[in-house]
Amino acid sequence: QVQLVESGGGLVQAGGSLRLSCAASGGTFSYSAMGWFRQAPGKEREFVAAISWHGGSTYYADSVKGRCTIARDNAKNTVYLQMNSLKPEDTAVYYCAADQWGSGSTSYTRYETWGQGTQVTVSS
Repeated sequence: QVQLVESGGGLVQAGGSLRLSCAASGGTFSYSAMGWFRQAPGKEREFVAAISWHGGSTYYADSVKGRCTIARDNAKNTVYLQMNSLKPEDTAVYYCAADQWGSGSTSYTRYETWGQGTQVTVSS
């Protein structure tokens, strides 16, 4: 089973940018759809973005569409989430997740493996 480690979170001012990375080890990363989810205090985990195993299909939540880009590098076993024009409401713990043999899903129930999360805080 693939193991996932996120990095790249931090404190940024509104309007700024961050790039999150999720490094995978073991398992079958190249054949796993990957997703990014986030959870703010007191709120449910919500979908942010997903990418198919081959990278040809991407999916975004309406709340981040046009501001975020998901990409993957299968040679480096890494998936990225570039976030621009950040808003205070983007503040959350961001998790990456793997859906082995999947094609990309907005539902967190599809993902079998999760990272530990990385905190993103956007100040106003």
